[in-house]
Amino acid sequence: MRLIVLVTFLAWALAVRPASAEAYFLTVAGLGGEPDYEREFSALAADLDRTLKGPEAHVYTLSGEDASRAQLIHTLQLIAGLAQPADEFVLILIGHGSFDGIDYKFNLVGPDISAAALAGLCNRIAARRQLIINTTSASGGSIPVLARGGRAVIAATKSGTEKNATIFARYFVDALQDPTADLDKNDAISALEAFEYATAKTAAFYEAQKRLATEHAVFVDTPNAAPVRAASTQTGAGRFLSSLVLVRLGAARTAAADPAKRQLLDQKEQLERRIDTLKYQRAAMSAEDYKRELTDALVQLAKIEQQLEP
Repeated sequence: MRLIVLVTFLAWALAVRPASAEAYFLTVAGLGGEPDYEREFSALAADLDRTLKGPEAHVYTLSGEDASRAQLIHTLQLIAGLAQPADEFVLILIGHGSFDGIDYKFNLVGPDISAAALAGLCNRIAARRQLIINTTSASGGSIPVLARGGRAVIAATKSGTEKNATIFARYFVDALQDPTADLDKNDAISALEAFEYATAKTAAFYEAQKRLATEHAVFVDTPNAAPVRAASTQTGAGRFLSSLVLVRLGAARTAAADPAKRQLLDQKEQLERRIDTLKYQRAAMSAEDYKRELTDALVQLAKIEQQLEP
């Protein structure tokens, strides 16, 4: 039974992204309420806008007066009309949130929007691989409503009761601009790597300030699982996030912009996913099968990397 569950999960989480697939990013910097927050949220959204733009990436950013419920709904409906099943969709929420014990709401210019309304709009987007990064206060309260199969959720707080303003967004944005966040040195920063970077930086901030941490980031990317704070090969937590590339660096970024090398890059990333998958499958495989499949993947990866070299 355990093996059947594992195989079912991996079939969902590791769906290969075809070479023709595209990525849709929507960043929303919500209502600040105070000038300092307004400037900070808008600046973070602008940084993301610059960082995420690239080949096959469609980047939408709402901030200031544009960060309204009506404009958010319009943009999500626009993406729903464009995105195909093979594509990826990432929604990033920056700002303040609220939770009354039942409903989570994201603070916008004018009327707020509930997690239920957001989930309904995202459900209409055909992309089978989705990620919502909710960096707001009380964001943990949105997870039960937003999470579903094929959609991972990252939240800056572990529950809706952590209601203080968060700093997680600052470090998540930094992660996408800092090469040290690329822990496996494959010239790409995954959603899991960005999460781990931001989590560590957030904890270090509170320690340096000698303050009690009022936010504890969590994620859920395994169907029907509870939110967790770290990846685990035992449960499969983190595997889907590790397969979602948010930004590419160096040679990978150059290859992504080169039509002649784009297909090779896709093959490289698929092989890297295959190698990661084997780590999760190892306990259910014989030592001989594991060694044979790992060796085969590593040999193919080496050949692809050689072809990608300038």
